[in-house]
Amino acid sequence: MAAQRNSSDRSALVQLCLFLCMPWQAEARQIRYSVSEELEKGSFVGSISKDLGLEPRELAERRVRIVSRGRTQLFALNPRSGSLVTAGRIDREELCGQSEPCLVSFNILMEDRVKLFGVEIEVTDINDNAPKFQAENLDVKINENVAPGMRFPLPEALDPDVGVNSLQSYQLSSNKHFSLAVQSRVNGVKHPELVLEHALDREEEAMHHLVLTAVDGGDPLRSGTVLISVTVFDANDNAPVFSLSEYRVSVPENLPVGAQLLTVTATDRDEGANGEVTYSFRKLPDTQLLKFQLNKNTGEIKLSENLDYEETGFYEIEIQAEDGGAYLATAKVLITVEDVNDNSPEVTITSLFSPLMEDSPLGTVIALLNVHDLDSRQNGQVTCSILGNLPFKLEKSIDSYYRLVTHKVLDREQVSSYNITVRATDGGSPPLSTETHFTLQVADINDNPPTFSHISYFTYIPENNPRGASIFSVAALDTDSEENARVIYSLAEDTIQGAPLSSYVSINSDTGVLYALRSFDFEQFHDLQMQVTATDSGDPPLSSNVSLNIFVLDQNDNAPEILYPTLPTDGSTGVELAPRSAEPGYLVTKVVAVDRDSGQNAWLSYRLLKASEPGLFAVGLHTGEVRTARALLDRDALKQSLVVAVQDHGQPPLSATVTLTVAVADSIPDVLADLGSLEVPHASDASGLTLYLVVAVAAVSCVFLAFVIVLLALRLRRWHTSRVLRASGGGLAGVPASHFVGVDGVRAFLQTYSHEAWLTADSRGSHVIFPQPNYADTLISQESCEKKDPQSLLDDSKFPIEDTPLVPQAPPNTDWRFSQAQRPGTSGSQNGDETGTWPNNQFDTEMLQAMILASASEAADGSSTLGGGAGTMGLSARYGPQFTLQHVPDYRQNVYIPGSNATLTNAAGKRDGKAPAGGNGNKKKSGKKEKK
Repeated sequence: MAAQRNSSDRSALVQLCLFLCMPWQAEARQIRYSVSEELEKGSFVGSISKDLGLEPRELAERRVRIVSRGRTQLFALNPRSGSLVTAGRIDREELCGQSEPCLVSFNILMEDRVKLFGVEIEVTDINDNAPKFQAENLDVKINENVAPGMRFPLPEALDPDVGVNSLQSYQLSSNKHFSLAVQSRVNGVKHPELVLEHALDREEEAMHHLVLTAVDGGDPLRSGTVLISVTVFDANDNAPVFSLSEYRVSVPENLPVGAQLLTVTATDRDEGANGEVTYSFRKLPDTQLLKFQLNKNTGEIKLSENLDYEETGFYEIEIQAEDGGAYLATAKVLITVEDVNDNSPEVTITSLFSPLMEDSPLGTVIALLNVHDLDSRQNGQVTCSILGNLPFKLEKSIDSYYRLVTHKVLDREQVSSYNITVRATDGGSPPLSTETHFTLQVADINDNPPTFSHISYFTYIPENNPRGASIFSVAALDTDSEENARVIYSLAEDTIQGAPLSSYVSINSDTGVLYALRSFDFEQFHDLQMQVTATDSGDPPLSSNVSLNIFVLDQNDNAPEILYPTLPTDGSTGVELAPRSAEPGYLVTKVVAVDRDSGQNAWLSYRLLKASEPGLFAVGLHTGEVRTARALLDRDALKQSLVVAVQDHGQPPLSATVTLTVAVADSIPDVLADLGSLEVPHASDASGLTLYLVVAVAAVSCVFLAFVIVLLALRLRRWHTSRVLRASGGGLAGVPASHFVGVDGVRAFLQTYSHEAWLTADSRGSHVIFPQPNYADTLISQESCEKKDPQSLLDDSKFPIEDTPLVPQAPPNTDWRFSQAQRPGTSGSQNGDETGTWPNNQFDTEMLQAMILASASEAADGSSTLGGGAGTMGLSARYGPQFTLQHVPDYRQNVYIPGSNATLTNAAGKRDGKAPAGGNGNKKKSGKKEKK
C-alpha cells in the first residue's frame, strides 16, 4: 500500500511540475489578497478554503496551516469559516516603511499531502500618522543686510504614510516680511523654504515668530507644526559652502564601533565669528541618530553603534553647515552597508512526528525542517546534512524546506530513541554552520509486564498507628512507554480474622502507597500478609504479583493489671494477717500483676509507695512479695495500710497501685475483736494532705514557742542586770575601799579589786574606781554588827586591818540545808539529793549571785541587820515580806565569797563556840570570779 501511495505521489508531482511550467497556470497557483492596516484581530482577509479548492471542514482534516520564515505570524486560519484572518493589528509603516507596495508573503502547508501553496498579501495604507517635524522649535538667524528674495531652508516634516496619506503641502503663518516656497525634488519630496519678501530692519524688529504647518492629504486631514523664531543679525553676507553637495561611502557591516566613516567640509569666506562653521545633522530619524556621531567642529562622522545589513542596508543623512552668522548650507551623505557572512544558517523544525511506532514503513516522514540564512547572495546559500550513521535521510522540498524520512527498519528493543543532529552550512567564506538537535522517540507495543524490584517485601509498623497513615510503598517498573508503562496497583482479596483485608489496608492505585484504614493492635494480631498486583494500561493489559508482610510492633499501651489482691465485690475490705511474733523477712502476702504488652513493655517491678508505718514492711522489686523488714513491736498498730505500685519498663512507663491492709495479731480472735474498727483506707492524697497540715502546724507552733522563750529570757536577763547594777551602785557609794557581806548574822570583809561602775543605766559619765585592794579575813559576830549604825560602820573601816583580831574560818556545816519541799524554782524541782549542792544551771547561779549582792548592799547601807528578821536572810527590803527564807534553796554550804576563802556557817556553830577555820585560799581566782 505504501509503495502504491509513493508511486501515485510521484505521478502527481510530475503532473504538478508540468502544470507549473505553463505561465498562466503558474500564475494561478499564487494566491493574492489585499488588506488594510490597523484592522482588528480576526478581520477577514480572504477565503483560503475556496482558493485551495477545499471545504472549510477539510482544513482541519488535511491539517492545513501557515508556515513562515522566522517572523511573527501576522495572519491565521479560521478552521470554521475556512477564511484567512488577521492574527493581530498590522502596522504597515513598521512592516514596510516607505516601500510601496507593501507585500507580505508566506506559505500554506497541507500536511496530509505535504504540499505548500504561496500566499501574497498587500497591506494598504491608511492615514494613521500625522506629519511631524523633528523639532518643535526652530531658530533661524538672518542678517539684516540680506536682500529680499533670499531663501532659507526649513526643516521637512516626516509622514510615515504613503500615497495621498503622506505629506502634501506646507503653510506659513501670515507675515509681512516672509513667505513660504515649496520645492519638489526628483524623488517627489517637498522641501519648504522661507523666502524674504521685504528687507529686514533689526532696529525696528529683531525677532520674528512664525508657525510652519505641514498638512497631508488623508481623510481626515492631519497636520504638524513647528515654531520658527527668526533672529536678525548684522552684516554677514556669505553663507557656508560644502565641497560636495552629496557624499557617498560604502562600509562593511562588521565595521567596529568608533570607526570613522567620512569627513564633510564646508567653507565660509567671511572672517571671525561669521566665518566659523559648525556641523549638525539636519534630517535624521531617531533610530539612525543613535548609530552615527558627528563632530560639530571638524565634520567627522563616526560609527556609534554596530551596523547590520539585514536590518538596514542604506542610510541617507543630511548635514547642515552653519557659520557664526545666519547662513546655512546643506549636503547629503549616502552610506551603503555591504553584506558580510556574519549570520549562521537558521534551522527551524516546522513539524516533528514523535514518537514513531517501531513498525512504521520505510519513507515515513519524521520531521519537516525550514532552513534560512539572513545573509544575501552566496552567503545565504545553505546545504543540509545528517550527522552520524542513522536510519534516516533528508529530502529537498519546495523553497528552503527539507523532509526527514526513514530509510531503514526501526527496532525499539535495540534503540528506544534517536538523538538526531542536522547541520546546515552556508556558502560564505569562511562558511558558517549551525547544528540543530532533536530527539525521536520510538513507540513500542505492550509486550512487557510490570516488574517489582524484589521478590517479596516486608515492613514494620508500631501498633496504635493513626488511621490513614502511610505504612509502606511498593513500586513496579514497566519498560514500555506511555499508556503501556502506566502501572495500576491493587490488593488481592483476602480475609483477616473474619474481616476483609480491604477494611485493614488500602493502596493508592497510582503511587503504590499503602495506607492503614484502622489502628492496629499487637495484642490482636502480629502480622498481615497480602498480595499486591501491578497491572499496566496496555491492550491487552499485563500484570504481576508480589507478596507483602506487615509486622506489627508492640507499644507500651497497656498498664499493669493487678490480679491479686483484688478488691472484694461485696464492699468489704480484704485483710492480710501478720503475727506479732513474725521475724524479719516473714512473707505476709504477694502482689501478683500482669501486663498485656510483650517484651520489655511487660517487665514489671514492684515498690512500696506508701506505708502507715515506714520501715516495717518491704516489697520485692521483681517478685512483689510483701515481707516484714523488722520484728513487730507491741507499739505497732494493729492495722497497717500499704500502697504498692507496679510499673512496667516501657517508654513512657505505665503503672498501677493497690492498697493492702495488714492486721498485726498473734491469733484470729485478736483480729476479729478489732476488725470492726478497720475501714477502707482513704485516698492517698487525702491522708498525705492531712499529714502535711499536721507537720506544718507543729512546725509553726515550735517556732513561735521558741521565739517566746528567747524573748522572755532576754527580758529577764536585762531585768536582773539592771537590778544588780542598781544594788551595786547604792552599796559602793559609802564604802571607800571595802564592803561587807552578811549572811545569817555573819559578816565578812571582801577583797576588792578595781571596778568601773556606771551609776545610771544611760550614762557613762559618772563612775567610781577603787584602785587599792583591801583584804579582810575576819568574820565579825552578829552582835557586834547589830550595835553599829551605818555611820559607825563606815568609821570602822578606817582602822588598819592589822588591828582587827583574826578569827579562824570554821569548816562548812553539813547540817545547814533545806528540805526538798522548801526549795523553790528550778533547783527545787530537780530530782537531786538532799545535801543542798551548788546549783547546776546558769539561771540558779545568777539568782544566787543577785541575792548575795543584795545582802551586801543592805549591809553597806545599814538599812537592815544581817539577820533581817527571822528567816528573811536580809532580803525583805528588796523582795517584800512575802519572800521568806523558806522559799530560798539551801545553797549556803557551797557558797563562797569572791575575794575571800571564808565560807558560811550557821548559828548553831557559833553557839557551840566553834571558831571557823581560817584559810588564805586562791585570792586571784576569787577576784576574777567577783569581777565576772
